Amino acid sequence: MNPTIAIIGAGPLGRWLALAAAQAGHRVLLEDVMPLNLRHAQEELRQRLTAEALPHVEFVSTLEDAVREADLAIDCVPDELESKLEILWLLDRMAPPRTVLATPTMRLSIADLAHCTYRPEKVIAIAAEVAALEAGRGEILLRTTSASSAETVELVRSFWERLGFRPQFDKDGGN
Repeated sequence: MNPTIAIIGAGPLGRWLALAAAQAGHRVLLEDVMPLNLRHAQEELRQRLTAEALPHVEFVSTLEDAVREADLAIDCVPDELESKLEILWLLDRMAPPRTVLATPTMRLSIADLAHCTYRPEKVIAIAAEVAALEAGRGEILLRTTSASSAETVELVRSFWERLGFRPQFDKDGGN
């Protein structure tokens, strides 16, 4: 069975991830703090998803509703330290203990961010720009830490492979 994916943020990256994950057969819970962003995402995805994939996406208005049943939560907040710390803090407290937290970041140390949670073994970075993801399938760099569990790596590897990518892993030791 495919894991349930919570996507936090319905901007360009969040919409692209929701589209790709639903097309791959994942159940997707898409959340955004701004109702207008969520409505735009809903309109766009209804136009772009097939009739078979559309039922896989649920649009939710609270973080709690998004992560309650999630196996993998991916935040799509700005790649700024304060934003990442806040969203990881919230996800860490609201998501079930089994939930893996993935955060797109090109600049921040995932080791440092992971150690700000109660589940550093379940935190991983996606080192890719939105444009690179949207451009097509290929390699995707994922950054782990020395605390990353084998289960975390396997769940994230499997997710990206289902989306048509070839995951490559790099270990981040922190700053």
